[in-house]
Amino acid sequence: MEDLAKFFEKYDIKPHNRKIYERAFTHSSFNSDAKTSHYDYERLEFLGDSVLSFVIASNLYIDHKDMLEGDLTKAKASLVQSKTLAKLARKEGFTQFIKIGHSLNKENAFNNDSILEDIFEAVIGAIYLDQGFEFVKKFIEKIYHDDIKNLSLEDVKDYKSILQEAMQAEHRESVSYKVVDEKGPPHNKTFYVEVYFNDLLLGKGVGASKKRAEQMAAKDALNKKAI
Repeated sequence: MEDLAKFFEKYDIKPHNRKIYERAFTHSSFNSDAKTSHYDYERLEFLGDSVLSFVIASNLYIDHKDMLEGDLTKAKASLVQSKTLAKLARKEGFTQFIKIGHSLNKENAFNNDSILEDIFEAVIGAIYLDQGFEFVKKFIEKIYHDDIKNLSLEDVKDYKSILQEAMQAEHRESVSYKVVDEKGPPHNKTFYVEVYFNDLLLGKGVGASKKRAEQMAAKDALNKKAI
């Protein structure tokens, strides 16, 4: 575990209570080694989850006036899901500060999305308790700035589900998606997808991932009123 001085310096934190940050980075497996109990991030994670959810919801409401309640709910869910929080924890370098017990394999622990998600939320909780709401709000907004600003309705609309429900309401059958082409290098591919009902082509889509291309194909079908 690296010295937390690096963490404090990076985020310009002047800690009042260093122990609370140590706890935020401590996994419960460490208790057996240190012969302690409940000296881990679990309670801080509970608090951080609520603080993070509120700040993200507030920013979405203010920055995306075109989103309805349902879209805001989906957008918030995508921004606070386990995969997103784990990605941000890695991006911010939180793994270098994690303290685990010998019962856990370090490499496995650092690649575990669930653990990284929990630590990300625990750090939010620790900063909130130690530095106050305004500081942690700015901390979250800085980390999430691009993700929130660049979010669009296209990212939260589930066109596949809308198309599926509409087709099944009429025909009681499902649509199918087919990748018809892939272009570009492995790290930067573009996918071309078509959506069919039986053998009838309903729509086409292009995206940087198969999932994105399928969503665009479903949107194309809906725009053409294929149903």
